Amino acid sequence: MRTLPRVVLLMLVLALALGVPAFAQEVGGQAVMTVSDSGLITYAAVDCSYGGTIQSITAIDPQTVQFVLCEPDGAFPQKVAFSSVGIQPAEHLEATGGGGEALFRNPVGTGPYALSNWELGSEIVLTRNDAYWGEAAHEGTMIFRWASEAAARLVELQAGTVDGIDNPGPGDFDVIRNDPNLQLFEREGLNIFYVGMNNMIAPWDNLNLRQAVAYAIDKQRIVDNFYPPGSTVANQFMPSAIFGYTEGLEPLPYDPEMARQLLADSGLTLPIEVTLNYRDVVRGYLPQPGIVAQDIQAQLAEVGINVTIEVMESGTFLDASDAGELGFYLLGWGADYPDATNFLDVHFGQGSSLQFGERDQEIIDLLNEAGRISDPDQRLALYTQVNEMLRDRVPMLPIANGGSGVAYSADIEGAHVSPLGNESFSVMSDPADDTFIFMQNGEPAGLYCADETDGEALRVCEQITEPLLGYEVGGTAVVPVLAESYEFSEDGLTWTFHLRDGVMFHDGSALDANDVVMTYAVQWDAAHPLHVGRDGSFTYWTYLFKAFLNAPAE
Repeated sequence: MRTLPRVVLLMLVLALALGVPAFAQEVGGQAVMTVSDSGLITYAAVDCSYGGTIQSITAIDPQTVQFVLCEPDGAFPQKVAFSSVGIQPAEHLEATGGGGEALFRNPVGTGPYALSNWELGSEIVLTRNDAYWGEAAHEGTMIFRWASEAAARLVELQAGTVDGIDNPGPGDFDVIRNDPNLQLFEREGLNIFYVGMNNMIAPWDNLNLRQAVAYAIDKQRIVDNFYPPGSTVANQFMPSAIFGYTEGLEPLPYDPEMARQLLADSGLTLPIEVTLNYRDVVRGYLPQPGIVAQDIQAQLAEVGINVTIEVMESGTFLDASDAGELGFYLLGWGADYPDATNFLDVHFGQGSSLQFGERDQEIIDLLNEAGRISDPDQRLALYTQVNEMLRDRVPMLPIANGGSGVAYSADIEGAHVSPLGNESFSVMSDPADDTFIFMQNGEPAGLYCADETDGEALRVCEQITEPLLGYEVGGTAVVPVLAESYEFSEDGLTWTFHLRDGVMFHDGSALDANDVVMTYAVQWDAAHPLHVGRDGSFTYWTYLFKAFLNAPAE
């Protein structure tokens, strides 16, 4: 095994000096770290009363990691396959202090590409990892560039200055199909675009107002006018292909007269003045954000709600929505894995952010119960109750499941699209040269993806860092990545992962079980000295595993 991180090494030296072959050190009120006499780390909760999924993470030996859960979680493999828990060296986390530009602009992973250069505002350059444990990347250089306008991205692709683009504009699909020099891959709409309403910010604490918005917006008009082929109206907070969708559940219909009546009954002074926030970033769930915002503004004006539109910088917008600082906003979500927990638990469960305001304990209890059950019929019955409550209580209004696509030059080999938006560029190649250039919608805020939620950041991270498990190229099935195999106990509480031999990080150090433990621990424990990140929110952790150890009071 490699040298231990300094904080662990100092504790181990002290223990050995005292003649203690192993030791347990309380590192926070709810956390205990144990180091064995061979330097193997266990990080554990004192007990499960802190409210999260994980009870302990143990390096059993240099190539084996074991998770003990507080309760069964049937989606656990899908969660440890997500890019926010991509493994980085424990020493790198310590050397960077767990945050700052030294970390979020300098990720160190095990993936097929390594970060070479990030020219802010211009491009991110990756180079092939020649020591990669799997099939080497086909191209020696991978470059990410960005443009917020779909038309600008298409012009670059047509000119041959880039090899692929994300999210062509709705009107560009036929243009690309009819161009023999290009190829189009349509992406299934495993996403949701919604209008969020925060019940802790007036006037959105008024249920009549939230319901009025639901009756006032013609969702079909928005999809027909501003979305590409393959898009559908969203009637629940997940697409119909995701387990947990309730067939036959009637949404609140488009009914402007009902909206006006609800506003009259709301007790609010009419007309109601509100601000609508959004970020000017194209997404599969929202291909034309500015135009859609203006259409919503026009529709709400017809019933007596005057909307002022306010555009925010993308990172600032995401941080503010997570912190519960926005009252009325446009946002969306794409599937990380195909299960209701990735939509409902993430946004309305115990570990959800404050974007909709005060959490609904009745919904949390139902979601917790569903997560502990393996029988799909019983789970679906509980999700049906949640879907009905979300329709009636209106913390948000689902609008659309956006079809989208990726386009490439016709000569790109290995081109594909992923329904999860995590295309694997290492399998693509351009016969004309040794460089692959992809243009996406925007520049990442950072590349320490434990503390990012932006799709542009995650896509880059997925080429650099790798989790224990992952997803098949172009699909949603879980496959081995850094763990070549795993097993779980009959009660579903103990999960044991066996790491591949000989995996090297980009800095030349070898992957071992302690790296896995520390990658998870610094996200898990809010009191850990390395729990820093870019802005410190680590939003995906509570999405996936419900709660932090030593969570600060809200």
